[in-house]
Amino acid sequence: MTDPRRTQKSCWLRSACVAALVIAPLSVPAQTAATDGKDDYQFANGIAAIVESKIITVEDIRRDIAPLVPEIRRDSKNEQEFNQKLEAAQDEIIQGIIDRELIVKEFRKDEKKRIPESYVDNEVAETQITQFEGDRSKFLAYLRGRGQTLRDYRREVEENIIFGYMRQQQRKSQSTVSPVKIETFYNENKDRFFQEDQAYMRLIQFTRKQGQTDADLRAMAQAALDRIHSGEKFEDVARDVSQESRRAKGGDWDWQKRSDLRPEFSDPLFKLKKGETSDIIVTPEGAFLLHVDDRKYAGIQPIDEVRDQIERILIQQSARTSQERWLERLRRNGYVKHF
Repeated sequence: MTDPRRTQKSCWLRSACVAALVIAPLSVPAQTAATDGKDDYQFANGIAAIVESKIITVEDIRRDIAPLVPEIRRDSKNEQEFNQKLEAAQDEIIQGIIDRELIVKEFRKDEKKRIPESYVDNEVAETQITQFEGDRSKFLAYLRGRGQTLRDYRREVEENIIFGYMRQQQRKSQSTVSPVKIETFYNENKDRFFQEDQAYMRLIQFTRKQGQTDADLRAMAQAALDRIHSGEKFEDVARDVSQESRRAKGGDWDWQKRSDLRPEFSDPLFKLKKGETSDIIVTPEGAFLLHVDDRKYAGIQPIDEVRDQIERILIQQSARTSQERWLERLRRNGYVKHF
């Protein structure tokens, strides 16, 4: 069961107490943290909520929200907005802890389900190696600082594994989408699949050096162009003579939109068809040859080109909806009390 919606006054008190409980330990100005004792009123005995048999304490919230405070402050225009965002972050953290506990409870209902001890052993060992340089004494000191025993920590690790497993199982249940749904989504959202003119571009560049004239650059570019016209592949010539950073990749510049390029390059490039090479382009920077490996013309992409993309979108939407319904069911059937 859940408590009724809080009044506007209690929400204000909750925001004020969060500012005091979270910010004060982070050494910010005293006037920011001051709440005239309202934190004691709002979070009696330091308890924020209870879910099943687990007590969610102010310390639990502080530990999770503290890393977010600098970013929240940077993104806030004033103290009121800061407190509002801080309150929203707190609510999200509390709800996350509640959902995690309910999901773990759901897993434990089936007595046949077990997380192998070796999984927990491996996670604990990995943490000790990656975060504490393999020093067990440092690791145990860290746990003491959190007020945890090794047994407490192992249980936390086990529950993290359970939480991840259960979420993954929920996502797997939404892993298929019917062709009819894909076609319906495509027909109703065609504007999302409009594409600009695009060309898969390769480039050969001759960089202008001090004293070089346009004629000098044209002569170098013409020699390269003659090789291409005689049958050599553009990318092979680029590897041989180009003077820009993508030479080793055969002058590969990947897909380019018209809006990505300066007019002196986009205008000649988008007159080319697949497999064609431009005339010589001379600019103050040097001489250039452009080549089109492939073309995509402006318009709505055919459904076959975006089918996989639509399928991913629909799976994500379905997974979110399914997960929210699943969590709502767990919340209805669980015991939750907010303070």
